[in-house]
Amino acid sequence: MSSLSTSVEPLEGNKVRLKIAVPAQEFEKAIDTAFRKLAREVKMPGFRPGKAPRQLLEARLGVGVAREQALRDSLPEYYATAVETEDIDVIAPPDIDITAGEEAGDIEFDAVVEVRPIVKVSGYDSLTVEVPSPTVDDEAIDAQIDALRERFADLEDSTNPLTDGDYAQIDIKGSVENEPVDGLSATDYLYEVGSGTVVEKLDQELRGKKAGDILQFDDALPAGAGDDTGATVVFQVLVKDAKKKVLPEANDEWASEVSEFDTIDGLRGDARNRLELYAKVQAQLEARDKVLEASSDLVTIDAPEPLVAQEMERRLHDLQHRLEPQGVNITQYLQATGQDQEQFIAGLREGCAKAVKADLALRAVVAQEGIEATDAEVDAEIERLAERVEEKPAKVRRDLEQRGALEAVRSDLARGKAVEYLVDHATVLDESGNTVDLALPTLDDNEPPSDDAEAGDESADGVQEQEPSE
Repeated sequence: MSSLSTSVEPLEGNKVRLKIAVPAQEFEKAIDTAFRKLAREVKMPGFRPGKAPRQLLEARLGVGVAREQALRDSLPEYYATAVETEDIDVIAPPDIDITAGEEAGDIEFDAVVEVRPIVKVSGYDSLTVEVPSPTVDDEAIDAQIDALRERFADLEDSTNPLTDGDYAQIDIKGSVENEPVDGLSATDYLYEVGSGTVVEKLDQELRGKKAGDILQFDDALPAGAGDDTGATVVFQVLVKDAKKKVLPEANDEWASEVSEFDTIDGLRGDARNRLELYAKVQAQLEARDKVLEASSDLVTIDAPEPLVAQEMERRLHDLQHRLEPQGVNITQYLQATGQDQEQFIAGLREGCAKAVKADLALRAVVAQEGIEATDAEVDAEIERLAERVEEKPAKVRRDLEQRGALEAVRSDLARGKAVEYLVDHATVLDESGNTVDLALPTLDDNEPPSDDAEAGDESADGVQEQEPSE
């Protein structure tokens, strides 16, 4: 369709008028295609469907029917070609007006369409944002060490009343109308008091009890119990043993047994390094989000409604996709979380408007700073996409080119680099006004203690809980 002639006229309201002219000779191809389409739909004596010649169809139907069909079928394609030729970044469907050629001759039509606004921003290289301090204190280190001690705890028989964190070895039977409930009956079930993994009332009843006590109580099945959710269950529980968790002393000997470190100081140092790494990564993510939010405030125009609507649709689709495995729709989700639908939509719209303005700001930074994605970066991104979809990179590239999406990949990469530019040039402060260094700490070559460390399964004499079974 290279014979098309096009021109663009800027309009108010962030719109343009795209003028498109199609020579009669070019449009004749569309008319011929339309006749072939009609041949499959119109029965002609002596001809199989789709085989009737154009001359007979034209004599019977007239050329006007095929011309009308050709206009319906070909104008979207002519419009798409013109958009690509003029390199227009459209964000909404066009309003098309045929100005010539409906009856005969050259086709001329106008397409009025809203385009993505091009904005300029200032102050983007001196943003100031606040993030939580990534400083790791001794309490956080203690919590890490205590968590590791919990994993390697022992259980000892106890004569004291049960409290949260203790373990009770129980026989449990749960019934609804004298019928046992699947998953609520077990023998010698080791249960951690306060864990709430069966029903909430079981913890209430176990607190203060000792070995030999017998419990009888009713409770309703919580959400997630399928068709039985909310049903009243009669429980009978025999407390056979009470056990208290005893944590090992955090000393050099213990550290050398459960980790690759010879001393408790070495283990604590490793915990600090890893917590600092995690905190810095979280600070980087927080800074990125805050910088994007701040950059949206640099855009002085309103977010175009078509872009806001597209972003809302995308986010709602993502939310529904996450809810589907739970068998819940968005309305049920709002009811379960106590959210008003109108307020939810209003909040969603506000967030989407900010996201759209942040995107406009990033595009402005890309243009104003001359940021580009290199061919090597595009190739690397295609490699990542190919790995994700388990296809060869050549096929992924070919598919992107056929869909005209390769430049979109390049544009996404450039905007990603713009985010890096903004973060690198921003002043990042903590809640106390201190400058935050976002550089990641370097970990030692030693690997951290893992779940299958040397002492692994020897921990806690069966602290690992069982699941009740019939």
